[in-house]
Amino acid sequence: MSRIALFFAMLFCMPMITACSASEQAPEAPVVKQQLLGSPVYIQIFKEERKLELYAKMGNEFRLVNTFPICNFSGGLGPKRREGDFKSPEGFYSVDVRNLKPNSKYYRAINIGFPNDYDKAQGYSGAYLMIHGECKSVGCYAMTNTYMDEIYRYVEAAFAYGQAQVNISIYPFRMTEQNLQRHRNSSNINFWRQLKPGYEYFVKNRQPPMINVSNGQYVLAHPVNSSGQPAQYASTVDVNPLSQSKPFTVVK
Repeated sequence: MSRIALFFAMLFCMPMITACSASEQAPEAPVVKQQLLGSPVYIQIFKEERKLELYAKMGNEFRLVNTFPICNFSGGLGPKRREGDFKSPEGFYSVDVRNLKPNSKYYRAINIGFPNDYDKAQGYSGAYLMIHGECKSVGCYAMTNTYMDEIYRYVEAAFAYGQAQVNISIYPFRMTEQNLQRHRNSSNINFWRQLKPGYEYFVKNRQPPMINVSNGQYVLAHPVNSSGQPAQYASTVDVNPLSQSKPFTVVK
C-alpha cells in the first residue's frame, strides 16, 4: 500500500517540477560563476516578481548567474510613457559600454537606453532611466549597492572582453499565458502580448531574442545562417577570459 501511495505522490509532483524548470534555472555554483566573469551577459527584469536575472554565456547557451531582488521601482506595471510619470520602463533595450555610469550619484548605474525605437515610435519621452544602487527609484530599477556591485562587475567585464552590446529585456511579469489571462482586462494587454514572443524565445533557446521594431510594434526576428536556414540568435561574441592569455582590464 505504501508503494502505491509513493507512486501517486511522485506522479503528482513531476508536472510541477517540469513546469518550474521550463521557465526558471537554478543559479550556477560559485566556482562556475567566477569562471563566467568576462563571458557575454544578458539581463531579464520582472516587475511583479521584483527580480533581476543575470545570465552569462556558457558554451552555446546563456546560464543563470544569479537572481537579485529589486529593491525598488516606481509606477507599477505598464510601460513608461512620458517624462515625469515616474514609471519604470518595460520592453527590449540594448546597452553598450557608454551606458555604464561608474560614478553615478546613485552609486553605480547602467543606463538602459530609454527611449528605444519602439518608445520613440509611440511618442514616449524620458531620459536617464537606469539600473542603479542606493535602493531609491523615481523611474529606475534600484538595487542594493552590494547587488549592484555584482551586476555591474559582470556587465563591465563582458564589455572588456569584447561584447559590443548587452540586451536587457524588461517584463511586467513572467510572460506565461496564465499571467496574461490574469491581466487580460488591463489597458496594457496588447503591448504585453508583443513582449511574449521574446520571453518564449529565451525560455526555449537560452539565447537573447533578436527584436526589431516594425510599424511601431515589437517583432521577434527569425535569424538565418549562411545556408538560409533558421539559426539560433547570438547577439554577443563567445569569449571567456579563462581561455585568453591577456590580462583582465577593466573598462572605465
